[in-house]
Amino acid sequence: MTTRILPAVGDPDAARSVTTLLSQLPDAEPFAPVGDSTQLVDTLARLAAASLDELPDVVLVHERIGPVPALELIREVALRFPAVGVVLITADASPVLFSAAMDSGARGLVTLPLGYEELASRVQAAAQWSVGVRRHLGAGADVFTGPGGTVVTVSGAKGGVGTTVTAVQLALAAQASGHGVALVDMDLQGGDIASYLDVQFRRSLADLAAVDDISPRVLQDAVYTHETGIALLLAPGDGERGEEVSDRSARQIVGALRSRYDVVVVDCGTYLTGSNAAAVEMADAAVLVTTPDVVAVRAAKRVVRMWDRLQIRKAEETVCLVNRYTRSTEIQPNLIQKITGTRMAGVVVPAHFKELQGVVDAGRLHELDSRSTVKQALWSLAGELGLVKAPDQGGAGGAGGANRPGKQLARVTRGNDRGSVGLLRRGGKGR
Repeated sequence: MTTRILPAVGDPDAARSVTTLLSQLPDAEPFAPVGDSTQLVDTLARLAAASLDELPDVVLVHERIGPVPALELIREVALRFPAVGVVLITADASPVLFSAAMDSGARGLVTLPLGYEELASRVQAAAQWSVGVRRHLGAGADVFTGPGGTVVTVSGAKGGVGTTVTAVQLALAAQASGHGVALVDMDLQGGDIASYLDVQFRRSLADLAAVDDISPRVLQDAVYTHETGIALLLAPGDGERGEEVSDRSARQIVGALRSRYDVVVVDCGTYLTGSNAAAVEMADAAVLVTTPDVVAVRAAKRVVRMWDRLQIRKAEETVCLVNRYTRSTEIQPNLIQKITGTRMAGVVVPAHFKELQGVVDAGRLHELDSRSTVKQALWSLAGELGLVKAPDQGGAGGAGGANRPGKQLARVTRGNDRGSVGLLRRGGKGR
């Protein structure tokens, strides 16, 4: 039996050493090494999307991988790809690290400097475990869920640009399409999702921060099910408790939600913390909301550059959404794209706050009229991001169609949200 092995090693010299040893193992088929944690997760997700049989049997994670620490990366891989055996490569062979690695989901530990016998033994054990798991799951095709649900983060270039409204409407669009949806308020000090949806709930993200292993029961206790069917995980009522949510706990929380829901929408607010930075890095799509004015566009440029410096996300991997847009504004989307280097959304949100004012003041944002041009634009964005289920027979989409959702929705009856989603997907920009 051929053992497929994917090494994740950041240092080029160490990568060559690992690859050389792997090539000497009998029946081993080593993949090309990946250099960082983001590349590893993306590679596994791409392989799982193509075919579950394409996933490697064993993943080797070097202790100096980055930017995500090795143990946190192992935990994420074990959660998202449970039938892949993970082995940690480290110079520390202490019982404490061994226990921590096992708790994170590793199937073995290899000490540095690498030796042939030890490496072969650990790889073989992890591969046998992987094969056994897949056989137990019925060859994995029917049970294994691959990369899990889609995670979308929504961040604001600055305060007041419409971040929370965007996040809520994206979640509502996905829910109306028939997906299981979780909406997370990771604006830990100033989160407003509870106010927008008229919710009072004593549990919050902070209650999960100290939990080492988030079980389904623990997660269910912390989540509030809204009347729309969306699962809400709210920011703490006392803003100072937001400091309890570390980047490690944020990864664990988002990973747990991803494994249980089809779509996870995270409102990251405007202030960068370790927790929402981790969410942006993990996300399948990151939306950055701005308004077409000089101050907001400059702020968006600062955010994009900061994400790039901190290796959170590249500019070209970020979707920039223009809110409160008018045709008469001097700063057009193509200029914002040149300034920020981001990928612009196929829709813009018109400056029609009067449509929102009543439902916002009443805390009933989920009751926004389907004829609202703001709602039409945001639900069209949900279709562009792949958060709504495509109909059996889609129409000709394309970039032009995504900019004309108003005509598609003009005939939708009041409150018929499922009809809205279908029309948006037929007339909007599909994936």
